[in-house]
Amino acid sequence: MIEPTNRHILRGQVLSFRDDPFLVGPDAAIQFESDGAVLIENGTIRRVGPAQPIIAEHPRVVVESYTRDIIMAGFVDCHVHYPQYEVIASYGEQLLEWLNRYTFPAELKFDDSEYARQAAEFFLDECLRNGTTTASVYATVHPQSVDAFFTAAQARGMCMATGKVMMDRGAPDGLIDTPQSGFDQSKALLEKWHGRDRLKYAVTPRFAVTSTHAQLEAAGALWRAHPTALMQTHLSENAAEIALVGELFPETTDYFGVYEQFGLVGKGSNFGHAIHLTDRERQAFRTTGSGISHCPTSNLFLGSGLFDMEDLRDSSADIPIGLATDIGGGSSLSMLRTMCASYEVCRLNGYNLHPAKAFYLATCGSARTMLLDNRIGNVEAGKDAELIVLDLRSTPAIANRMQFVEDIWDVLFVQMMMADDRAIRAAYIGGKKQYMRPSAQ
Repeated sequence: MIEPTNRHILRGQVLSFRDDPFLVGPDAAIQFESDGAVLIENGTIRRVGPAQPIIAEHPRVVVESYTRDIIMAGFVDCHVHYPQYEVIASYGEQLLEWLNRYTFPAELKFDDSEYARQAAEFFLDECLRNGTTTASVYATVHPQSVDAFFTAAQARGMCMATGKVMMDRGAPDGLIDTPQSGFDQSKALLEKWHGRDRLKYAVTPRFAVTSTHAQLEAAGALWRAHPTALMQTHLSENAAEIALVGELFPETTDYFGVYEQFGLVGKGSNFGHAIHLTDRERQAFRTTGSGISHCPTSNLFLGSGLFDMEDLRDSSADIPIGLATDIGGGSSLSMLRTMCASYEVCRLNGYNLHPAKAFYLATCGSARTMLLDNRIGNVEAGKDAELIVLDLRSTPAIANRMQFVEDIWDVLFVQMMMADDRAIRAAYIGGKKQYMRPSAQ
């Protein structure tokens, strides 16, 4: 019998998750096959397990071998700004000053459709080079910035979310909309793109500082009318920001209460940062199922503060938490570098972030935050074949360190602490190879 040509097998060391390591512990959470295989058919993972029986059952299927590498789920970046890639490593400001000095001038350029197209193409190429196969992405206030991004993502067959930033105050004139225009433009974009191929729309009020009561009310109304869409915004990143929100919304008890007031909390909501939470806000996250994007490189770079992983994630399964680069406040699009920063943030809080937990946050955790965990984020039969191949010896220093590892936890910890984009040997979207590191061809 001739096997269908739409099947192929990846062979290597296969890492997948059986459960949540924050709940069951690292050893019970992962499945690791030192000689494993992933059978892919029509862009879907059909089987995962030991290599020999899978290959023996499908003798005519092409096998791609990565025997010295780890095959794992593609990284999922649950909070990133594609228009800000050009302002990475902009010197010497905290959040509010940084927005005015660097971010807003960069975003003004996205009034030009061609500029937006080129930026989207470059950003998605960089995502794949860094092993990121899915992301929740902020565009700008300009509708064409959303069209440019979705068009580029659709052409690559990628599962991506984005939305037009809604912002009716606190920014330059070229970045200001109104409650009505923000609603109308967002609604038109949502109806055009949401659910098209593998794309999701995210209702995107930037944050309470740049949206009036009327605009947040409009954003809430839009999300209620389209509950399968996502909602993304920022929360409690910086002390000065929190104080300003208190002045702008004196009727609410805290920052999270602003979003509660307008129906912008619950499953599918995704709050970037959430560093300085009150006890009430922490409990509100647990009861509403709202998600958090942990952005460690950004929080360190802007001096915003330290995320409390132990309290928010170890103590509760009710809060979806994912890992995010937050480019351009973040300093690297590499999720490996982001895991390293998360470990360092946790250490400063007196907590050890186990590598199983870090890799979970960067894949399954972020997918859950984006309500995509039924489709992506793990190497599991029935899920989309969004996969990457991790080179375990990508630099001489890492190759030297790998001589002394004792188990899979050592292997993963070395990668998250020492590796970067050079560790991504290949990336697959829907089972199709979209990126191969040039030196590995």
